[in-house]
Amino acid sequence: MTPSNKVIPVILSGGSGSRLWPLSRASYPKQYLTLSNDSSKSMLQLTLERLQGLKNIDAPIVICNEMHRFILAEQLREIDIKPNSILLEPFGRNTAPAIAIAAIKATEKNDDPLLLVLPADHEIKNRDNFLKTISSGCKYANENKLVLFGIVPTAPETGYGYIKASEKTFSLKGDGFFIDKFIEKPDKELARKLIKDKNFTWNSGIFLFKSSFILKELEKHCPKIIEICRKSVEKKLLDLDFQRIDKNHFKDCPNISIDKAVMEKTSFGTVIPLDANWSDLGGWNSIWDHNKKDKNGNATSGKVILDDVENSYVRSESRLVVGIGLKDLIIVETNDALLISGKDKSQAIKRVVEKLKDNGFDEINEHKKIHRPWGNYTSIEEDKRWKVKKIVVKPKSSLSLQMHHHRAEHWIIVKGTAEVEINDRKLILSENQSTYIPLGAKHRLTNPGSINLVLIEVQSGNYLGEDDIIRFEDSYGRVKN
Repeated sequence: MTPSNKVIPVILSGGSGSRLWPLSRASYPKQYLTLSNDSSKSMLQLTLERLQGLKNIDAPIVICNEMHRFILAEQLREIDIKPNSILLEPFGRNTAPAIAIAAIKATEKNDDPLLLVLPADHEIKNRDNFLKTISSGCKYANENKLVLFGIVPTAPETGYGYIKASEKTFSLKGDGFFIDKFIEKPDKELARKLIKDKNFTWNSGIFLFKSSFILKELEKHCPKIIEICRKSVEKKLLDLDFQRIDKNHFKDCPNISIDKAVMEKTSFGTVIPLDANWSDLGGWNSIWDHNKKDKNGNATSGKVILDDVENSYVRSESRLVVGIGLKDLIIVETNDALLISGKDKSQAIKRVVEKLKDNGFDEINEHKKIHRPWGNYTSIEEDKRWKVKKIVVKPKSSLSLQMHHHRAEHWIIVKGTAEVEINDRKLILSENQSTYIPLGAKHRLTNPGSINLVLIEVQSGNYLGEDDIIRFEDSYGRVKN
């Protein structure tokens, strides 16, 4: 295998972010959200943009759940990133299989680049220190060390894992230290002890290693992962700009982190301290902590008015939110759910989400606004036999040629121009014009213009589920054979 000085970012973008409910949901998790009140970029976009200026940086390999593929591709397009590859997981199997598949992909041309593994949902405010420390890690990675960047602790956090180095990690000059052991998320008392000991740093989940060497160590310590991952990508299931991971093989892959599979077993683990104002933004309390605040310690987003409110995070996605006489609260409003929590209780949201799941609440999975490769739609109102949606179609985009067995549709154009195909008939509609699609008719909607097409869709029928779609042609590879 040919050595390479290239550094390929491996972006892990498969998480669900349930601790940031109701904003983060299964259909649109936190890595695709804008969570900073001083940036319009998503967490994924910021993760990629902060790598600019890193020496020998190459196009990224991005790994995501297949249901998010079009969201991810659109966000990469918005920041002009052309990935090396977008790998689609049919379901999550934790970080070890994801990293194994990325390493297999990176070496398929007999090249041996360094892999910089980055979760897509971290915030790092000191970019210069971050890039400097990553650059220092390249020396160790090229010497066949498995580098893990350890965050210099600032508080006795119980939500992070801890790394113990074999020597005191007082150096912030990019020096590496052999890893002695890992400690899972400690209780408060142990966390207080750990941050007083300079041997300990937080586990960032950011790694740097040579492609061939992480494959070698995976083969040594968890050979089943390598065997299954190689089978999962050997067919090269290409789908537009994506490569699908074969679910028939991948379902048998162990669900295990790279820490458990390799880092806790290898003798080559090396920790490099990173002091770059890092946060994994794992809960609303950390969102409050890392956002700009007013003179009363409040961080806000959206239509929010506060009076006599202190040290709170208040976010509005649709309606006006007014707070009076409040302190230390998290308030997050969406168009179908409202969260009110004590700031110190925000870690309990994950437990509440499990209760919502057990009770069959759809609000844990989908927002009222659903993203599609051609644009999005928002459910406005519905009953058993009718539903009203707002549909937005991007310029030069088209929905599939499709039909429905159980519903008819009325379309009213409110902005832009629509090209409508119904059976063998085509027509052009502009603002304030409408059309009717009978049950069983083949139809397609296209935006031929240069601005977004916006229409109101009224569905009527005895079944209105999204699975009542038979596709005949589709620009996004969604026709079932």
